[in-house]
Amino acid sequence: MAKQAVHVTHYLPKILLLGVHAPYNRTKQIDSYYDEFLSLVKTHGLTYHESIFIKLREISPVYFLTKGKLQELKELCDELEIEELLVSEALTAQQERNLEDLLNVRVFDRTKLILEIFENSAHTAEGKTQVAVAMLQYKKSRLAGKGIDMSQQRGVIGVRGGFGETAKEKETRDIDNQILKMKKNLKNLQKTRDTQRKTRLASQATQICLIGYTNAGKSTILNRLTKSSVLAEDKLFATLDTTTRELFIDGQKKGLLSDSVGFIQNLPHHLIDAFKSTLDELQYAKLLLHVVDTSNSNWEAQVQVVNSILRDLGIENKKMLYVFNKIDSAHNLETLETKLFQYRPHVLTSASQKNGLDSLKQFLSTYL
Repeated sequence: MAKQAVHVTHYLPKILLLGVHAPYNRTKQIDSYYDEFLSLVKTHGLTYHESIFIKLREISPVYFLTKGKLQELKELCDELEIEELLVSEALTAQQERNLEDLLNVRVFDRTKLILEIFENSAHTAEGKTQVAVAMLQYKKSRLAGKGIDMSQQRGVIGVRGGFGETAKEKETRDIDNQILKMKKNLKNLQKTRDTQRKTRLASQATQICLIGYTNAGKSTILNRLTKSSVLAEDKLFATLDTTTRELFIDGQKKGLLSDSVGFIQNLPHHLIDAFKSTLDELQYAKLLLHVVDTSNSNWEAQVQVVNSILRDLGIENKKMLYVFNKIDSAHNLETLETKLFQYRPHVLTSASQKNGLDSLKQFLSTYL
């Protein structure tokens, strides 16, 4: 008797995207900020039912949204029978719970979205462990105020249903134990990284690091300069794990070139803390190549975000070359060139073109 094929249909919940122009967001290109939010959603592979964008004059400590916007959102969720709400901003645990209770939907914020993208993008043992620690810290922050059974415990965006929990105190203790175990594992992995770094330093090879906003083209530049095949995709956070390759220019070894995780505005603190060990590579660099996507209308704000994070890491005084990439797709070159004058030294590049990195190679050859 022939077996019949079994078709499994996965139910996809109705997701509403809520893009918010919050009063603390000083970007001059808010449309670019909204586009970035949509790119994050696309990178995560989510299918959404509807998207709306609003501007807030103030933030409510209870619901994040003001009373009028909240009522409009409630009516829309009821009308469209929305099951999940994905917000472009970071929410407190209280705001998230209150929104869920009022709207009768599951709520996810920007932090959760980025954490899940990082979880999907990490490939090395160290990267996976770093993200796991950040995930557990986020989960722990969401336990506050839960009931005894914690039946509303967070799940995964785009997946219907959640899972029950035992008492909050036991769950908190379990999370603390998991974090402690993972941090011990990270220390062992970091020892291996330190050993590799000492070997590189002993060879007296010049260390150069690529930094920049996510999707600026760092991995593509690494591949072109070192003839490597590191994953380089047109999506946010395609690279999480630090990669180091030998750099040759005109047949001569000039040093070692390292890629790094891309930055983004409002990057969750959990992730910055988790990835500090990986970003330690920047401390030993003789030169930072700050790659900037000039095709993005919000590139100036992105430069400020990267420089701000470098200051937080205590490495803002490193020698830096601004690499203004994707110049072939930049808008209004004359206006752009006048703005670039304040970023010195700098070169213009187009990593996708055959000779698009000649100016960068010439600079490195002279500098090194």
